[in-house]
Amino acid sequence: MTHPSDQRAYFFKIDTTIKKIRNALQKRFNDEGFDLTVDQWVVIDHIARNPGISQNTLADLTTKDAPTVTRIIDLLVKKSLVERRTAEDDRRKFLIHLTEAGEQKYGEVLPVVVEIRRRGWGDLSEEDYQHFVRIMDSIYNNFNE
Repeated sequence: MTHPSDQRAYFFKIDTTIKKIRNALQKRFNDEGFDLTVDQWVVIDHIARNPGISQNTLADLTTKDAPTVTRIIDLLVKKSLVERRTAEDDRRKFLIHLTEAGEQKYGEVLPVVVEIRRRGWGDLSEEDYQHFVRIMDSIYNNFNE
């Protein structure tokens, strides 16, 4: 018996869509002179929403390996956008925070990100969004077993 997904490379559609969005976002970042990559933005966005986040949690949330997150954070530290602070309960652990310049950069970049998200979503409805999230969560969770 053939399963409906056997002949449909849905993962290819997901991958090409993600690449299209990333390319559009990176182009806007470059055009606006933000001096950020999309991956750096993703890290900044998570730090802004989770001040004092650990590098391990950041790696989990961004689905990036720890060395990649460390490299991104190192670059953001050099740009004076984030800082590592020693955790009070464990001096071996660092917590990541946006600097004042990082908060300012976040405020500058977020409206552009929102604009790109809206462009991508187009005239799809709230119901479309709910279906989309349910389907993507289902596919994601199928790989958690």
